[in-house]
Amino acid sequence: MGCGTKEPKITQLCLAAIQRLMSHEVVSEAAAGNIINMLWQLMENSLEELKLLQTVLVLLTTNTVVHDEALSKAIVLCFRLHFTKDNITNNTAAATVRQVVTVVFERVVAEDERYKDTVDQPVAVQGNSNRRSVSTLKPCAKDAYMLFQDLCQLVNADAPYWLVGMTEMTRTFGLELLESVLNDFPQVFLQHQEFSFLLKERVCPLVIKLFSPNIKFRQGSSTSSSPAPVEKPYFPICMRLLRVVSVLIKQFYSLLVTECEIFLSLLVKFLDADKPQWLRAVAVESIHRLCVQPQLLRSFCQSYDMKQHSTKVFRDIVNALGSFIQSLFLVPSTGNTSVTPSQTGSNASGNTGSAQTNPGVLGMGGGATVLPAFEYRGTWIPILNVTVQGSAKATYLEMLDKVEPPTIPEGYAMSVAFHCLLDLVRGITTMIEGELGEAETVSQATTETTSLPAQSSEQQDLQSVSDQSEKELVSRAVWEEMVNACWCGLLAALSLLLDASTDEAATENILKAELTMAALCGRLALVTSRDAFITAICKGSLPPHYALTVLNSTTAALSSKSYSIQGQNVQMISPSSESHQQVVAVGQPLALQPQGTVMLTSKSIPNIQCMRTLLNLAHCHGAVLGTSWQLVLATLQHLVWILGLKPGVGGALKPGRAVEGPSTVLTTAVMTDLPVISNILSRLFESSQYLDDVSLHHLINALCSLSLEAMDMAYGNNKEPSLFAVAKLLETGLVNMHRIEILWRPLTGHLLEVCQHPNSRMREWGAEALTSLIKAGLTFSHDPPLSQNQRLQLLLLNPLKELSNISHPDIRIKQLECVLQILQSQGDSLGPGWPLVLGVMGAIRSDQGESLIRTAFQCLQLVVTDFLPTMPCTCLQIVVEVAGSFGLHNQELNISLTSIGLLWNISDYFFQRGEIIEKELNKEEAVLQKQAEEKGVMLNRPFHPAPPFDCLWLCLYAKLGELCVDPRPAVRKSAGQTLFSTIGAHGTLLQHSTWHTVIWKVLFHLLDRVRESSTTADKEKIESGGGNILIHHSRDTAEKQWAETWVLTLAGVARIFNTRRYLLQPLGDFSQAWDVLLDHIQSAALSKNNEVSLAALKSFQEILQIVSPVRDSEKPDTPPAINVSVPVVVGTTTATSLGRSFMRTDSIGERIGRYNGSEPPVITDEIEDLNLWWAAWNSWYRIGSESTRPPITCDKLTFIPSQPFLTALIQIFPALYQHIKTGFSMDDLQKLGVILHGAVSVPISSDASPFILPSYTEAVLTSLQEAVLTALDVLQKAICVGSESMQIMYPAIFDQLLAFVEFSCKPPQYGQLETKHIANAKYNQIQLFAPAEWVALNYVPFAERSLEVVVDLYQKTACHKAVVTEKVLQNIIKTLRIPLSLKYSCPSESTWKLAVSSLLKVLFIGLPVARQHASSGKFDSMWPELANTFEDFLFTKSTPPDNLSIQEFQKNESIDVEVVQLISTEILPYANFIPKEFVGQIMTMLNKGSIHSQSSSFTEAEIDIRMREEFSKVCFETLLQFSFSNKVTTPQEGYISRMALSVLLKRSQDVLHRYIEDERLSGKCPLPRQQVTEIIFVLKAVSTLIDSLKKTQPENVDANTWAQVIALYPTLVECITCSSSEVCSALKEALVPFKDFMHPPASKNICLRLGMSLHDQ
Repeated sequence: MGCGTKEPKITQLCLAAIQRLMSHEVVSEAAAGNIINMLWQLMENSLEELKLLQTVLVLLTTNTVVHDEALSKAIVLCFRLHFTKDNITNNTAAATVRQVVTVVFERVVAEDERYKDTVDQPVAVQGNSNRRSVSTLKPCAKDAYMLFQDLCQLVNADAPYWLVGMTEMTRTFGLELLESVLNDFPQVFLQHQEFSFLLKERVCPLVIKLFSPNIKFRQGSSTSSSPAPVEKPYFPICMRLLRVVSVLIKQFYSLLVTECEIFLSLLVKFLDADKPQWLRAVAVESIHRLCVQPQLLRSFCQSYDMKQHSTKVFRDIVNALGSFIQSLFLVPSTGNTSVTPSQTGSNASGNTGSAQTNPGVLGMGGGATVLPAFEYRGTWIPILNVTVQGSAKATYLEMLDKVEPPTIPEGYAMSVAFHCLLDLVRGITTMIEGELGEAETVSQATTETTSLPAQSSEQQDLQSVSDQSEKELVSRAVWEEMVNACWCGLLAALSLLLDASTDEAATENILKAELTMAALCGRLALVTSRDAFITAICKGSLPPHYALTVLNSTTAALSSKSYSIQGQNVQMISPSSESHQQVVAVGQPLALQPQGTVMLTSKSIPNIQCMRTLLNLAHCHGAVLGTSWQLVLATLQHLVWILGLKPGVGGALKPGRAVEGPSTVLTTAVMTDLPVISNILSRLFESSQYLDDVSLHHLINALCSLSLEAMDMAYGNNKEPSLFAVAKLLETGLVNMHRIEILWRPLTGHLLEVCQHPNSRMREWGAEALTSLIKAGLTFSHDPPLSQNQRLQLLLLNPLKELSNISHPDIRIKQLECVLQILQSQGDSLGPGWPLVLGVMGAIRSDQGESLIRTAFQCLQLVVTDFLPTMPCTCLQIVVEVAGSFGLHNQELNISLTSIGLLWNISDYFFQRGEIIEKELNKEEAVLQKQAEEKGVMLNRPFHPAPPFDCLWLCLYAKLGELCVDPRPAVRKSAGQTLFSTIGAHGTLLQHSTWHTVIWKVLFHLLDRVRESSTTADKEKIESGGGNILIHHSRDTAEKQWAETWVLTLAGVARIFNTRRYLLQPLGDFSQAWDVLLDHIQSAALSKNNEVSLAALKSFQEILQIVSPVRDSEKPDTPPAINVSVPVVVGTTTATSLGRSFMRTDSIGERIGRYNGSEPPVITDEIEDLNLWWAAWNSWYRIGSESTRPPITCDKLTFIPSQPFLTALIQIFPALYQHIKTGFSMDDLQKLGVILHGAVSVPISSDASPFILPSYTEAVLTSLQEAVLTALDVLQKAICVGSESMQIMYPAIFDQLLAFVEFSCKPPQYGQLETKHIANAKYNQIQLFAPAEWVALNYVPFAERSLEVVVDLYQKTACHKAVVTEKVLQNIIKTLRIPLSLKYSCPSESTWKLAVSSLLKVLFIGLPVARQHASSGKFDSMWPELANTFEDFLFTKSTPPDNLSIQEFQKNESIDVEVVQLISTEILPYANFIPKEFVGQIMTMLNKGSIHSQSSSFTEAEIDIRMREEFSKVCFETLLQFSFSNKVTTPQEGYISRMALSVLLKRSQDVLHRYIEDERLSGKCPLPRQQVTEIIFVLKAVSTLIDSLKKTQPENVDANTWAQVIALYPTLVECITCSSSEVCSALKEALVPFKDFMHPPASKNICLRLGMSLHDQ
């Protein structure tokens, strides 16, 4: 009533009273209704509006009696008051409305609380059929429902259903109310389906509808062209809508999944660049609100991104943020560039306005303070402090009082977006890592055997294990999807911001975000994304424009190792806004391109922050990096490079520049950081000891890959390489020494590759690292210690050995230095490591430089002098091999020779400690044998099955044997002497059976090789022996030097055969060995080198001097028991090709039986010995026949054996013959003959002839000729005392000697070889040094001596049956005929004289024998030969030399006379025993000799014929004596003498006639002396004839003869006219005897007979 008065005072009092009543809760429902109506009236009258509102508020808050229409009316009242003209009333009413709406909903909450225990069956809401179907709701809820529904209607500009009486309403207020309800009472909507229905059916469509102008609007598009103008977005509504959306998403996401998808998509759209700035700002704020709720984001991911056909909402949000940030840089709002600082934002909301005066610098003076900002491509955006980390404090979403869109300060949107990203990352990572942590804790708990109570976390309690694992799988899928969805966008945005950031704090935050993401991806094993984030950090660490292919290559390729650093390029900083920044560091790029240097500008502060982040990442999250170590390390390497950190001892990096290249310019800013960075780097690798094995392997692999790249890059490049990876591998290895086994192989395997790199610095560090690791490994106190862990020791030493495969000398020097250090520090404890260490020394090759070989040799000398006793005996063999290998090095002769000395020392060591070594080796052998048997394989070691100690010796011998065929003569000589000395000095230590191996595997093998090398050696002349050493001409070709070696070796082997025969002969295959040795002697003897061949024969002589082996002092008293089976060849043991085989009569078993008997052993038996000699004879024969066989072709290179060689060869025969004479056959003799003949035929080279040939005046035999004759002499003497069967060899010996006799006139031809005849020496002096000229020997003395031997021998053997049968005499005559027929043409005058005297001697002995055997016909063929010989000699065709004196001539004539006298005394008296033809020939000859007829023509050659008057006389006398002798027994003989006379007379007649003719024609000229002489001779012959006829018995002279004599008379008378007084006196003498024919004429018959006979004439 009071209020009804409308009196202000009363009304005030009444309202106060009503309020008091209400506050005491004494108002009933009806009263409440009345009060409201009363208030309504007051409202309509505009009275006490503020009091009204107060009253309504009290009424509704103090109790719950106002319901339904009353409530609705009260609310409308408040709304009405809100829209009055009075500002205070409006605001108070607005507040009241808000409070009332809240109260209405609080009642619902309270009501629900009251009824919460009574559970109703909720009735399903029936679609959209009845908006007011709220029958199921309780009263309070119903009111709230109606209120909310009408609010929706009002905002939608529709009439309310419940709030009747509303006059006006603003959308902004409606939206604020909706937001506050949704925000404050979400449980009401979630618990009541009716409310949920409202949300779905009313609120969401409404929001979407109201958003439409914002969606369609495009900033900057002209509206005039479009038909319907697009509604412009209205800031107040838009902003409130976004607030509503934020609440809807936050509170009712689970109800409105589909709708939220639309809202979120819209939010994303609002970030587009073509939307107004303010719209984008509020959208970013809204998104920020979402970003701080990781669980919500997780739900998005689950609901959308993980569904198949749904929008990838979560991904879009993140990507949108990224694009948004990018767009801010690309499309700066006008006036927001750094060039023109603007004041536009100064009236913006409080917290940012003040900072906007100048966006670049505060105060341009000296102490300029740079604002935190992002700068990118000239766009400068300040960073505003918009929010606290982890909360989304919005600025523009809270501007509920603004109607106009506010001006957004520069950098605001960027700052919010930036914080969105940071919060997003922080939220996601914290949430996922928390859950991951729990999951891991649980899985650990479940894996433990004692089932610990499952631990609970704040967020969730864990159920049973199976649920847990399932849940974990689901969770993991979500986590992975979340990361996969967001990482691309995040990375793009963060990278951009990192690039643009100029603020340390911002950079730190960005890096932290990237770091946490990388670690998260690592934990979830999402390799691609992990690598991408790491790449980003890495890029940030490097200077701008430092193009590093590793980081540019698509992250997908990262898992493969295909990337490299090779494609890098370093660009100079472009002259943009960056160029004026302070330079902080200038370093060289780690790249192939030589251009430019890298500058770390003031940008490098972020670079250094990135570095630290990177190090931090590696340090804290190393375990999850896996393959990304690659990226991390690649970057660290580049940083280290740019900052010029160099590796120091142990691989730690220290600041320090190499001299070459422009040095780095580092400012103090960076300098102070360097030690820190270098420290963190070291700590990073130290912490690798805490990584698990797998992670450690990842780290090692990455370092290796990195190193490989550094290696690739350093190829063909002299620049300093990057040593980062190598240094760090070393460091990692050193700190992980306690588990070195697991990383040793990859680690050292890689370092070995580094050691092979062509870049020396790279190699040097590789080797440094490797050797440091090996030394550290050996000195580290492992558990168990190395001495008990041989495998590990070998593992550690193995890489040292592997270094041997690398050819670079610097690496090998390092390797050897390491070996030297190991020897010095651990030499005594190497044990099983010795083979490896020795192997390293032995692996040095000749071509590796002197210093290297020296160092290695130093190690070896140290071993030999100090460590032989400490190493296992099994390694001694390796020491021998290594020492041997140094001998073979051809770099430094002294080393080779010293190493041979070492081998000698080693052999001494073996000798001194023989027993100990033998024991140990035998023990070892037994073990190996056992192992081999278990495996079922043969024991495989060199020289098996000799005992191990013997094998050691054999290895030593074999090594020396190799050195004996070294290319250098000095080494060969030294090694040869050492080998033979060692075998000589220590050979007695060997088991008897081992000698078999010594002979076959060492000595013969050596001989084979020497022979091969010698025969293939170069014949080129060697000018000097290195330096200024001159080489003697006997050693100036390789061939000659090898010859010396061959000589030494052969002599050595022969000596061993000689001195150790007692050891060798019992070996079963001695005869084979003998054959092989002979074969070697033979091939050496037949070599084309005089020195070798001669030495071979000396060796031959040496082994032949053994008559039978004698036991010497070295020989053991009791022979060794032979227990080794030696292969024996029973049967033909000599060269079968020569057709003599001797069967072995005893088996090896018998012989061995003999050894073991008590009596001293008989070393050899006759047959075996004989076999050996015959083998020697066969060899001798082969050598002889080969060496004396003339060459087929002849040129300058033809080899002719030397005289000393042939002499030595022939001298061997007599000694050899003593052993084989019993079996020496005719065949053998023939073979011998061939050789002797060949040997004598060999000419001498012209340069040797002065030393061998006597001057041609001396008749001396060469030693070779003497040897030949000696050989024949030995044979002849042996035959003489030999059996009958041997004597049939005489003829063969004669043949041989006679062949030599022929040499006097026909020097033997040596093949086709052209030789200068010795005879020519008398006329053309031999040109001694004409090129390639061969001089035939002076064979005359030899032939003559041979002839003497023949005569001598014939005198002894003339009557011998074989000599008779084989027509030896005939052969002698036949041979002598040659010099006799040549006579003056003989090369030497002495020859024919000797021949004549020999012939006479032989005939004196031989003719009686011939006569004796006349009847047998054995000599029939001899007579004609003899006749011819006489003929040829007495009437020689050769002319005497011009200078022959009368005395000489007379001497020669007396020789002819001697021959005729022989005929008259020894032949003609026995004519009846002699064939008639022969006698006839003799007669003809005597006839011929009795007169010197002149040839018909005058030739110059005949001018000087001398007359042999005495000879003619003797011939004549003999002829006559024989012709007219009384002893004519047959008519035939008489006929012969008659014939002879008639021929004689006829010839006289002819000569006289011709003389008369010539005399007449010549006139006053005297006739030639020759003709005069002849006529004188004829005249004398006529007088002699008549004298003889007178003396003869008349009955013996035929009448015809007388007639012929008388017929001469007229002719003689005609000669009276001649002018020559000599002729006249001769004529007188001839005419005087005719007086005896002057008888008176006798009876007619006589005259008639005489006349007839004359007519016949």
